[in-house]
Amino acid sequence: MYEKVLTILSELKPAVDFQTAEHLFASGVLDSFDIIMLISELRDAFDVMFAPQDLTPEQFDSVDSIVAMITAKKAN
Repeated sequence: MYEKVLTILSELKPAVDFQTAEHLFASGVLDSFDIIMLISELRDAFDVMFAPQDLTPEQFDSVDSIVAMITAKKAN
């Protein structure tokens, strides 16, 4: 799952090293448009739905936080 999320992010923003990047939203690596695109890709890749309360900067802070969010959604 980690590798797939990393691939999706890398396709979205090829110039960013997402393996080491943190605070993706707060630092401006990802903006609100990027998050919308990312959610669409994640939904398709992992067959998960996102609720408005899921869309917090903390959920998109790093690859690890995105993977944790998807893992939690798939467990429910």
